[in-house]
Amino acid sequence: MIPTRRLLVLLLLGSLVIAGVSVTGLSLVAILYFLTLLGVVIVDYAISPRPAQIEVERLIEPKLSLGAPNLVRLRVTNRSARLIRAMLRDEYPYQLDADQTVLHAQLLPFATCELHYHVTPARRGEYHWGDLNLRYPTPLGLLQRQARYPAAQPIRVYPNVLNIRKYDLLARKGLLHELGLRTSRIYGGGTEFERLREYTPDDEFRRINWKATARRLKPIAMEYEAERSQQVVCAIDTGRLMRTPIGALQKVDHAINAALLASYVATLRGDQIGLLTFADQVSAYLAPGKGRSQFYTMLELLYNVESQPVEADYARALGYLSVKNRRRSLIVVFSDLVTLEAAQPLIAHLARLARHHLPLLVLMSDPHVTRSARQTPQHTQQLYERAVAEQLLAERRLILDTLQRAGVLTLDVPADQLSVALINKYLELKTRGAL
Repeated sequence: MIPTRRLLVLLLLGSLVIAGVSVTGLSLVAILYFLTLLGVVIVDYAISPRPAQIEVERLIEPKLSLGAPNLVRLRVTNRSARLIRAMLRDEYPYQLDADQTVLHAQLLPFATCELHYHVTPARRGEYHWGDLNLRYPTPLGLLQRQARYPAAQPIRVYPNVLNIRKYDLLARKGLLHELGLRTSRIYGGGTEFERLREYTPDDEFRRINWKATARRLKPIAMEYEAERSQQVVCAIDTGRLMRTPIGALQKVDHAINAALLASYVATLRGDQIGLLTFADQVSAYLAPGKGRSQFYTMLELLYNVESQPVEADYARALGYLSVKNRRRSLIVVFSDLVTLEAAQPLIAHLARLARHHLPLLVLMSDPHVTRSARQTPQHTQQLYERAVAEQLLAERRLILDTLQRAGVLTLDVPADQLSVALINKYLELKTRGAL
């Protein structure tokens, strides 16, 4: 229970009355004033709703998404007959960024109100929420009543699963183009028969179905879709270079988010998905498998993956993958490269991998380097920054060209465009029958 400013003002007035007692001798007036004020405070407290008449509940997903604003709902129920103007504070983990710290609510009599705020985690792992704190004034505004409601609970932060829910929602509505995805099902380039349709001048001559053409007395072409039950393996470098932050997240976190969404899309198309994480050692391997259970196993494996302050050993990781996975697969390698000399081991092993698999190297461009290369120098320091940035970009282009000549596909995009670009690349490869 906390006195309000109104009560403090009334007490200050009472002190003025006491100060005047020695002058006027009106001690009885002072006593009556404070007794009256005490009685009013007691009545005000007595008629105010009790904390037990207010119910507070936190509603939150058991799995939060990394790098995304996650909704936290607070449901407050007023079971008293009085209007309550309350302030509510949730004891969320200090490591998370919240868009609001104190929430204000007007609770109608015998009604329920729902408040909400968002938290944005910057790291994966387990976090602990504390209790809920509610403060509200008494009807006459002389006191503030305060209550604490037990609500402690552990919550885990996973890679971004909100993007997966968003993908599902837009897919059901046929609005995947809003994510920047091209048509998710393109006919004509795969090897599995899909349907018959009327021949068009753009169709290949070998696609004509002569039996159907004879029956319908007009050219009929066969359409194919991409094969199912192919293998897609994501190999994620968790070494030193992937610790570099881009925005609020490290490169390894952007890679994990993109790998999960792309793997989920591959699962929906009937393909098998697998996983390899490595730094100087192979830390986790998940053999390719089908179905949503495989996806959730992959999600649990990536929950606690952390980048390591060591150099990645590409020979050990890709050699291990070649031994474990003999069947031809799309191997998506998430890594980073700085100099051509440092990239030589990766280039050599990806080229060797390309003999039996289809490797795709995924890189994230650094927006700071790109901006520095494009800026107009205003002083000497900016001139040096631009020269270094241009040198880095030129060396990066040389690395990518070397990889492409070795038969390795590459994808180099900004981190915020990584998931969409990777899915589009996967769909393109499926449509072309590249696997």
